Amino acid sequence: MRDGIAVDQEARQAVPFEIMGKARIDFESVQWDAPAPGVRSKSFIRNGKKLRLVEFSHEFTEQEWCIKGHIGYVLEGELEIAFINRVETFVAGDGIFIAGGDDERHKAKVITPLVRLLLTEEG
Repeated sequence: MRDGIAVDQEARQAVPFEIMGKARIDFESVQWDAPAPGVRSKSFIRNGKKLRLVEFSHEFTEQEWCIKGHIGYVLEGELEIAFINRVETFVAGDGIFIAGGDDERHKAKVITPLVRLLLTEEG
């Protein structure tokens, strides 16, 4: 918090702290970021933790293996996550826990027209 403003550090946008409150995050007030075709997200970072609302569409193609850890929940849709030695399918209502690191490198593939996830990560 800086002068009554909570800062969304990833998007570098200031969000009035009174809109967010101490525990509540109003994702409606956070702008979408679209880092690549077929993916957009809203991120909020506080105390070194990041909460992301992420949407994937069929245009999304993961070119490189991801080695980041992810913990999250599938809000809508279906996706496959390919690991080095397996493929797992996730649908709305499923939790996701990927430890991260080279042994758990992964790529996501969207199965339904839209996939919406809520993910927590280190900020």
